[in-house]
Amino acid sequence: MPYYKREKTDKQRGDGVFDKSIEALKMLNAVGYGKQDSGLKLDLVYNPSGAFLPSNQALLEKDFKKALKEDFDIDFNHLFAITNLPISRFLDYLLISGNYEDYMYSLVEAFNPMAVANVMCTNTISVSWDGWLYDCDFNQMLGLKIASKNKHISDYNETEMQNRTIVISQHCYGCTAGAGSSCQGTVA
Repeated sequence: MPYYKREKTDKQRGDGVFDKSIEALKMLNAVGYGKQDSGLKLDLVYNPSGAFLPSNQALLEKDFKKALKEDFDIDFNHLFAITNLPISRFLDYLLISGNYEDYMYSLVEAFNPMAVANVMCTNTISVSWDGWLYDCDFNQMLGLKIASKNKHISDYNETEMQNRTIVISQHCYGCTAGAGSSCQGTVA
């Protein structure tokens, strides 16, 4: 759910995405997801629609909860704010729009050493549909397998996983910028 307003969501994800998302959220709420005391969690993910870091996650969550409840009677548990990483479609956008260098500079300048300890590659691995192992889902998208002699789930070795060197590249600045970023939102 990129945003709680139709225009911004559809501009980022395509015409009709907002309405389909609202319908899906209502269906999930109808069976208990996101409802207090149901035990069924419903978490939303936000990432900015441009070449800038996300705002404060707690404040964004408060705004999303208020708007979605007032406008659509939708409840959810948490909002996770994720930094746009310079890969795939977003990298293409940065290059075409001439924003690549400025965005990379902003990520480097916003480096937060407190975020490093909790980025997803330090406590999570990503497994592709065919069993290959990656330090994170972004590395998976880029085809950057783990730095280990055992690169496939069939050869998994816990000790080796814990002692591996994490494969990094330019996109890693996004996970360590500002409040940090992971699949669970901010980390610092």
